[in-house]
Order: sequence, then structure tokens, then C-alpha cells
Amino acid sequence: MSSLATKTHPLLTSLPNFLTWRALGFRTICSGRLGFASSDPGPDPPAPPVAGTKVLETFKEEFEIGSRLITLETGKIARFANGAIVLGMDETKVLSTITSGKGDAVRDFLPLTVDYQEKQYAQGMIPTTFMRREGAPKERELLCGRLIDRPIRPLFPAGFYHEVQVMASVLSSDGKQDPDVMAANATSAALMLSDIPWGGPIGVIRIGRIAGQFIVNPTVDELNLSDLNLVYACTKDKTLMIDVQAREISEKDLEAGLRLAHPEAVKYLEPQIKLAAKAGKHKKEYKLSMISDRALEKVSNLAAAPIEAVFTDPSYGKFERGEALEKIAQEVRKVLEEECDEESLSVLPKAVDTVRKKVVRKRIIAEGFRVDGRHLNEVRPVYCEAGNLPILHGSALFSRGDTQVLCTVTLGSPADAQRLDSLVGPPTKRFMLHYSFPPFSINEVGKRLGLNRREVGHGTLAEKALLAVLPPEDGFPYTVRVNSEVMASDGSTSMATVCGGSMALMDAGIPVREHVAGVSVGLVSEVDPSTGEIKDYRILTDILGLEDHLGDMDFKIAGTRKGVTAIQLDIKPAGIPLDIICESLEHALKGRLQILDHMDRQISVARTRDDRNSPRLATLKYSNDTLRRLIGPLGALKRKIEEETGARMAISDGMLTIVAKNQEAMEKVQEKVDFIIGREIEVGGVYKGVVTSVKEYGAFVEFNGGQQGLLHISELSHEPVSRVSDVVSVGQQLSLMCIGQDVRGNIKLSLKAASPTPGAETKKVVEEYVPVCKEATNGWASVGNVSDGQNQEFPESKSETSEANSYSSSTPAILIRSAAECDEEEKSSGLSQRSKRRSKTVASQSNRKPKKSMPQIAASGDNSDKKTKVESLISTRNLKLGTKVTAKVYQIRARGLVLDLGGGIRGMYRFKQANGKKEFRVGDELLVKCSSFTSKGIPVLSSVDE
Repeated sequence: MSSLATKTHPLLTSLPNFLTWRALGFRTICSGRLGFASSDPGPDPPAPPVAGTKVLETFKEEFEIGSRLITLETGKIARFANGAIVLGMDETKVLSTITSGKGDAVRDFLPLTVDYQEKQYAQGMIPTTFMRREGAPKERELLCGRLIDRPIRPLFPAGFYHEVQVMASVLSSDGKQDPDVMAANATSAALMLSDIPWGGPIGVIRIGRIAGQFIVNPTVDELNLSDLNLVYACTKDKTLMIDVQAREISEKDLEAGLRLAHPEAVKYLEPQIKLAAKAGKHKKEYKLSMISDRALEKVSNLAAAPIEAVFTDPSYGKFERGEALEKIAQEVRKVLEEECDEESLSVLPKAVDTVRKKVVRKRIIAEGFRVDGRHLNEVRPVYCEAGNLPILHGSALFSRGDTQVLCTVTLGSPADAQRLDSLVGPPTKRFMLHYSFPPFSINEVGKRLGLNRREVGHGTLAEKALLAVLPPEDGFPYTVRVNSEVMASDGSTSMATVCGGSMALMDAGIPVREHVAGVSVGLVSEVDPSTGEIKDYRILTDILGLEDHLGDMDFKIAGTRKGVTAIQLDIKPAGIPLDIICESLEHALKGRLQILDHMDRQISVARTRDDRNSPRLATLKYSNDTLRRLIGPLGALKRKIEEETGARMAISDGMLTIVAKNQEAMEKVQEKVDFIIGREIEVGGVYKGVVTSVKEYGAFVEFNGGQQGLLHISELSHEPVSRVSDVVSVGQQLSLMCIGQDVRGNIKLSLKAASPTPGAETKKVVEEYVPVCKEATNGWASVGNVSDGQNQEFPESKSETSEANSYSSSTPAILIRSAAECDEEEKSSGLSQRSKRRSKTVASQSNRKPKKSMPQIAASGDNSDKKTKVESLISTRNLKLGTKVTAKVYQIRARGLVLDLGGGIRGMYRFKQANGKKEFRVGDELLVKCSSFTSKGIPVLSSVDE
């Protein structure tokens, strides 16, 4: 209050305490009013409530499988879900939740949805997408969802058609364990905790094999070394699901792996049962949609006989049987409508299908004959055709019965590899197989939408089957895409894709080791109703689509003659004994060998593609600085070349990969690349250049990535030329031959040397589209034989072989030097202290040292002719040891001469005496012979008498 008095009047600051507001009983000013202060302070205000500590009741089970400690925990997170489990192995943790629909089911199928998701936070990463968040499910997530769905679906009770959703997500990943198997086991435990009726639990295990030894629960690094990746799911005594990727493992070894996997997977069951006893919910009574015995018997009496007549007649095809069954159903419907039997009418479609199933299965068990009249182990007729679309890289058409698949192969550069964004596994994938199932293949109307779980699953199965025979990446670094278009479907389209894809790969010239074929094996069993055990069964080879629908399993097995490469087992009953599964392997092998015989008769080795219309791919090596010039600012130059030529270029560390549609496009793009970054200049090499200026004595030409050369007037034509402008003009493009280098280091070009001599036979020259430092452009068939194209430094370098420059050599390849380099040699040898002249050398390819940039010239050394002979006209091709030549004195040095041998070649001649230079004059002619060469390739000459 004193502060208020101070602001009001300065004299109030000195008021005694008994005159203050509080001493007089007034309260302080509040909201502009004065009040009297209460003498009784009253009780203290209550303290604010403090939040209590919530206790989460959690339940946990720990156990060990394959030296890995595994934990099952519930109650801490996702408490509102019908069932929720966190399964941990090392530092990888997976959450799986179960929920079910609330309303009664009004459908005739189980709407089970499994969503598996890997978010980047699980490995401490932010997504690289534009929105920086996860988008639509990736292929791996769809495949993991299928891996969870396939073993749990058969264990739901018959007639349970309520909506069920499984959501599995990875909470954390250390990159050592693949979370897919963990998510499947977590889902089983979550179903055990929920109130949903389910016949579990199940156990899912992964088995690998390294150096012949099986490994339980292998890490990701161990799987990279393994020749087997087996995922096995089972109940206590029956098999539910098998998924295999292998490198031609034998059926015997595979059976051993399956029998090892079963007891290891069973170890997951007891912890789930214990956890469900402690924290599980009481199973709820759900309404089951079942067909009454009365309705089924009534429909059976009306439809069994006509259905048996249709499905025992092998003359009926797929669609004829369907039309006949529809007519039978309509006739039964009319009878039921006349009787006003609403109950039977409501279940008529399902009842007719049940009757059909009993009729077909009974005939197979009793008589051993199938719907189309085949025996149980008989494969349908096979038709193969490779190369039916010759303009493509590779193509094949494969038909087995009414099932038909068209497979095509497209090859690309390493940069075309698919980028993977998953928690585990490689970052890229160079081999892709895309499976497409259009509606017309089954004569239906439908829409083509995005990724389809079934299409992704079938394509991945065929991809795993073919991956085992592809050449290693070191020798075949190219990206391969196989497209499988189902033209007609009547069972086993995925296995037909394997067969067609194998032939298409060979048609593309890819050096696969051998063919891969696939076949689907089915099962029809008779079960004892009282015990649920199988009394009798029949194994079917190469099943139809109808046999897949009415049978008990679809066992897809693909492999070569040596062994199995991929397996996928899906079943409909609540498990099949492992003994029957192992027996099916032998049936599949016999069927597979029959199909392989047909494929080998069509094409058995990789095809050679040497026609000009076949696609081309070349891998060239340059320095990184050179490649930067080719890319240009922000890649503009590279994109321009791709747009103009239609080719595609991929650049990696020191590597340029070019993919072109045909040889013409390849030559076009290589020409542009050579013009931008140049290549090593050779004497005798033909180059394309553009005239930049015209002088009286000749023309200057820009070629080979910006280098300048002189086209002298004497080299314009075989006929005399009076004016340079009569022959060439600025901007004109010419094909010129490099004929050497003058004293000043200028490159000498010749137009007449690159043109045929009038009246003489045209001399063949080397096509210079692929320089020495590059790989030769190959068709697809010879990819495996492509050399590494590595630039080799002198003296290991070899001359390029062709009709124009192939000649024998008994001495190492040498490099002819100019007089300027003779000066340099003299300096290093101490022969002259006065010479100061230095000239430029021919610029070499940017990744070679400048002083090694002169053309490579090989010296011929044919010593069979012992007669002495004087060469009047010397050239770089006939200079050899012992060659006698008449040379002119070009320069006189302190301890020797520089002799002009003609053709732009200079040599060194050493004096015998200290004052030997007094005996010679510039222009004198001497008869000398070539006695040796210096380390830099300079000829050392001596007198013929020596």
C-alpha cells in the first residue's frame, strides 16, 4: 500500500504504521473497492489432488529356442484390443493385436484381414518419402501378412464368418532377426488370449543351412550364407504351412530339414498355453453359419446324380462344367421354390458346392480318376515356345493344359535395380518377377487396381524359384525384370510362370545354369468323423483349379533336375501329417522331370543374340573426373544424350553402363559419348570431327572431346588441291584418320587416308566406336564373356586387334616419341645440358597420364628373313630391331644425333667419339639400323657396320 501512497502523494511515504490501511482494519484494494479485513483467517484451502500411480498388471513368459531367448508379454500396451502380445527376441520386438466384429455374420466366408507394418522408427530412421511418413503397404509387408494369414486361417471353426482383423507392427528392430516369423508367433499368442474361437496355438520356426549344418532361428547375416531358408508352421502333430527358398537342395535334405523344424516349432506352444491360462479371456459363443443336415440332404437328393454325370465326364471343359453346374442349381432352385423351402433356398449355393465336393472327392478316392479323366500322377499336355516375340529381350509362351502364361524378360543397367526400404535384408534387388492375373484369364469382368496380395505372393514364389539359377552378380551385374502375364487360368499359374520365366531367361541370352520347372501337387483325403484322423488319401500331380478348390492342399514345388529351389504349401483342413507332405515331394519330382524334358527340347542353352535389332548393353570404364564431364551440370548433358538417342545411361564409381534398344542406338550414343569425353588417340584410328577454321595451309578440326587437330592441305584428297575451301568448310563433319604428330606436338589428321584410294580396293579399317579402353558392345548372350574393359598402363597395354592393325610382334609394344621427347630423354640421361625445347604431347584419355598419351604402336619382329634390306619408307608398323633405313640428320646434339626416319618418326644416334659431331651436318643422309629402344619407346640407331 505504501507504493500506492507514493504514487498518490510523496508525503504519505512517511506515515507511521498505526495509520496504514491494514492497521485500520481495511483489506487491500481489489477491483477498485475497499473492504474490511476479517480478524479470523479461517482454515487453509485444500491441496490440489495428486495423480496416483497406475499399476499395469502384466504377464510374461520366457523361453529359449535355438540359443535365442524369447519373451511373450501382455497387459502393458494395447490393453483395449481383444488380444495383444509383444514378442521379443534380442532387441527386436513385435506387437500383434486381434479384434473382431461385433455384429452377426451374414456372409458365407471368413473375412480375415492381416495387416503387417514396418515403420522406420523401429530402426531409428525417418522415411525418405516426400511426406516423411509411411505410405501404402510395400511388397514385403504384403508378403509378411500372407505368411501370418496362411497358418492361422485353417484353425477357425467351420461356419465362423465374423470379421477378424490382425494388426502386427514392428516396435523395434536390431537388424539381426527377421520380424516376420516373430509376428506370426505373436499373432498365435494374441488369438489364444482373445475370446475368439480358434483351434491353436501354432508354432512358426525358421531353419537355415550353412555348410551342410542346419541352424534354428538363423540371423539375417547367417541367412545370406545359407543355401536354405525354410519357414515351417505347425500344431502339435500336424503341418499347417511351409515356405522355402533354396539353392537346389535335394528332396532328401529338405525332408531332413522339415523333420527338424517340427519339434523346434512345437516349443512355441507350451508358453502360449501358460500365458493364456493366466491372462486369457473366456471364449465367446459366436453364431456359426452352418448348413442344416435336413437342407443338405434335400439338396443332395436333387443334385447329386446330375452333378456326378457332369463331373465324371472328361469331355467337359472348365467352362462347360461351370455352365452345367449352374443349370443344375437352377433346376434345384425351381423345385425348392415350388415347395417354399426358404431354409434350403438360403443355403442353396453352398449346399450345391458341398454336394459337388463330395462327388468329386469320392470318385478320386474310390476309382483313382480325376475330373478330366487323368490318372493321379499324370501331367497335363505341355506346349512350349521360346522367342515368340523376337523384338523383345526375351520371351516365352508356356501352356500346361488350359493354363497359359506369357513371360517376357527386360534387361537394364545396375541403376535400374529396385530400391527396397525394409528393416532387414538388402537395400536393392536386381532380379524382379512381376506376376499379373487379368480378369480375362478366367472370362470375368473386373478392374485392375494396385498391388494385389495374391499377385505379389505368386510372383515372389516364382522369383525365388528362378533366383537360384541366375549367374552371380560379379559376372552378371545387370538388372533383370521378368513379366508374367496369365493368358488363361485353370490351376497352377504360378508354377507355369516358373517354367515360362526360365525359358524367357534363356531366350534373352542370360547364362542361367539350367532350367527350372514347377508343378503343383494336391491332396484328397478321407477323414474319420469320430477321431478326425485321415483314413485314406490320394496325392494328385498337376492339379486343376477345381481340384485346388475341392481338395485339401495346394503344394507348389519348383526346382531343377538337381533339387528344389522354392516351395509354398497352403492347406484347407486344420493340419496335414508331415509324412504325407514328405511323400508328396517324390510325386512332385517325377512331374517336374517330365516338364523339364519338354522345356529342354524347346531351348536348352542361353540363346546367342547377334542381330542388329537385338538390345545392346555395354559397360565402359572411365575416371570419375571424366564421368563428371559427361554428366554435365545437374545431369543436363546426360539427360540430353538419353533423350536424343533413346538409350539409358547409368553411372557408378568409375563405371558407365549404356543400355540401348539395338546396335544402331548403341553406336549413336557411344559416338556422342566419345565426342564429349574423348578417347585414346591412336595412329591409324578413325575419328569424327567438325571443322572449326579454314586456313591457306589446311583446316583445324575439333574431335575426340574437344581436342584440336590439323588437317594439312596435302592430306585433303588423293588428287591435287589448290584451295582448302574447295574441299572443306567450317562446321562440316568429317571422318579423319590420325597419322601422327608434328614437332610442336600438334595432331596430324588425314582425310585422304580415311577415304578409299581411287581405282584400288577399299582398305578395311577398324570401326572405332569402341576404343581400347572400353568393353566391346555385346549382345545379351555373350554378357558372361565380356572383358572387364580396364585401362592398362604401358607397357602392359596391347594393341587392338583388327584387320587394319593386326600384326605379329616378337617384342613388347612400344611407344614412338617425338623429337621433343628425345630432348627429355637426353636430359634424363645427361647427354645434353643446352636443349631447352619442350613440346606438347598428344592429349590422352583423361584417365591416363599425359606423358603416355601417344598412340600405341607395336613393332614387328619377323626374324625369319636374315637378308639385309634397306627400308626406303619407314612407318610405325614396319620399324623393328635390325631394320636398316636411310635417315636424315635432324638435330646435332652434344653426344649424338636426332635422325629423321620419315613418317614423323625420330630416332637417337650416339657418337662413338667425343668430337663426333664435327663429322655431320643437318640434312646429311646416313644408312643406319635400329639396334634397340629406350624405356620410353625411342628408337636407338647405330651404324650398319656395328
